[in-house]
Amino acid sequence: MKSSILSPLRVFVVDESTLVRERLTQHIGPDGAACIVGEAEDVEMALQGIADTDAEAVVLDLRLIDSNGMDLLHALRDRTDPIVTIVLTNYASPVFREASVTAGADYFFDKTTEFDLAMETIARLAREKAHGAGHR
Repeated sequence: MKSSILSPLRVFVVDESTLVRERLTQHIGPDGAACIVGEAEDVEMALQGIADTDAEAVVLDLRLIDSNGMDLLHALRDRTDPIVTIVLTNYASPVFREASVTAGADYFFDKTTEFDLAMETIARLAREKAHGAGHR
């Protein structure tokens, strides 16, 4: 993963809902420590966009237009460049949580009850990057 102490954490957003993507854009990086470098609503667009933008983190929902977030998690897990994967979904049952972690998710949040915690986690990751520390 390419990194620069002075550059913000590059975050890619993958969600089928335009409204959710807009909400995430409003909440991620208002202080400049993180920035949205792209967004997608399906797996194919996400994989291409993540590669094109050299994203360092991805926030994804389990429900996507053409498939599901599990397919994206599997594809991201197999990349040579590591990327922080953050699942933010309304499908937050223990079964989905466990399956997401098994598929490679670094973090898993309930979109309804843990949205703020997810945003705090992204802010923390951005601060860690700024100070030269990684999450892994």
